[in-house]
Amino acid sequence: MAYRPTAHTRAKAAQRRDLLLVAARALVAEGGWRALTVAAVARDAGVSTGNVYTHFPDKSALQAETFQGLATAELTAVTEAVAAVHDPASATPAASGISALVEVFAHRALRARRLSWALLAEPADPAVEAARLEYRRHYARLLQDLIERGLTCGELPAQQPRVTAAALTGAIGEALVGPLSPTAADNSRETVIAELRSLCLRAAGASEPLSVIPPALEESL
Repeated sequence: MAYRPTAHTRAKAAQRRDLLLVAARALVAEGGWRALTVAAVARDAGVSTGNVYTHFPDKSALQAETFQGLATAELTAVTEAVAAVHDPASATPAASGISALVEVFAHRALRARRLSWALLAEPADPAVEAARLEYRRHYARLLQDLIERGLTCGELPAQQPRVTAAALTGAIGEALVGPLSPTAADNSRETVIAELRSLCLRAAGASEPLSVIPPALEESL
């Protein structure tokens, strides 16, 4: 008789898989992609290396899914920050949204420099590089939506939203590469964020809003 997994065995397998990903994410946060090996994940999760391969066909698949979990958490935080400042009646939706996106993204990145370096710039497996590109597209789409809102209400000068959004996405990542580098000095977080925020607003043709991040969001940064 062929083996048929039950709901209980499927739940146990999912639980073991989650434990492996928790161990993998912790390794990347501490030592980057070089630290994420099948042997290290097995050791930290308290299982055999064979058990890791039961859930992931190879190291590449393990790294790609680890990246996706980590990057999704960052994207969710930024998306929620942009939504929190969205006001349908606002005359400056682009400025508020871009500011929220830059501030939350940069605050979180500079607070966890080793992890952020791994997510943004550290050389990695091609599967990770492909996933990294897809997440850049997500951020570009967020920015494009904000720019389109600004154009609709007359806040921003005429421009191609997709082109501006792609340029800003690249600028944000590139501006943080230096400060996040493992060899970089510990630059003032607030100075870096303020300069990056101003740069993005000027590039989009927006004025800086007086207030951006709600107090409840500031406490979580």
